[in-house]
Amino acid sequence: MKIAKVGDLIEFRGGLQGIVEKINDNSVIVDLTYMENYRELDLEEKTVVNHKKYKIITESVEL
Repeated sequence: MKIAKVGDLIEFRGGLQGIVEKINDNSVIVDLTYMENYRELDLEEKTVVNHKKYKIITESVEL
């Protein structure tokens, strides 16, 4: 299992996507405002996702 880094775009829970903001031991904190329709889905701005429950879509580029 590859663990996401801060800035990575991940997908979880059947198509939700977000940007990783913080990495914890067993989970990541994700900013959902990346999705254009997050307000329509009536979601909070951030959520916690277990490392086993997401897939990395795009890795962040370190400068």
